Amino acid sequence: MDNTKDFIIEESFKLFLNSSYEAVSISDISKAIGLTKGALYHHFKNKEELFIGVIDKYFRIVAFDAEIETITLEEFIQLSVKQTEKIFRSLFQHSMTFSPISYISLIADALKHYPGFAENQGNFINGEIEKTVQVLKNAISNGEIRSDIDPDLVANNFFAINMGLAGNVMRNFSIEDAIELLKKQTSEFYKLLKK
Repeated sequence: MDNTKDFIIEESFKLFLNSSYEAVSISDISKAIGLTKGALYHHFKNKEELFIGVIDKYFRIVAFDAEIETITLEEFIQLSVKQTEKIFRSLFQHSMTFSPISYISLIADALKHYPGFAENQGNFINGEIEKTVQVLKNAISNGEIRSDIDPDLVANNFFAINMGLAGNVMRNFSIEDAIELLKKQTSEFYKLLKK
């Protein structure tokens, strides 16, 4: 991606973050970047394409790699927390002013204005939950955790704890505090599953 296109995406991200998708016009973007609308349309065919570029750059979530067949549940939980922390730190590093509500609004806009975004995120989440189910089944088989649990329900609960990080950030307005709470929550969750 060339520098101009990167610059347009970066500046548009700030605008979309601080206002809604609907509130930001091509004229607003043009003024913010100091380019004519024609120059802007040279790089992006319309506002939707630019918005998709913003979401793809700043909200790309990558699954972490783990040997699902051999990893212990405890190791899996630690890796999961590190990956969640990495995702949240990368999301918030680009913001000039810290506003968790703005990020949630931007995600809501992506769900409305980015065709396929909801489906892609749903597929990603389902894949991560399936990995967790497999790790839980392995942990039951090797005696790491109790056998009287429902791996599907526990995997969904574990995912909900990780997603709760967003709520903790909003509640505390501190990524550090939210991550520390997530570590404590997942540690306690693990203790409940132990034999």
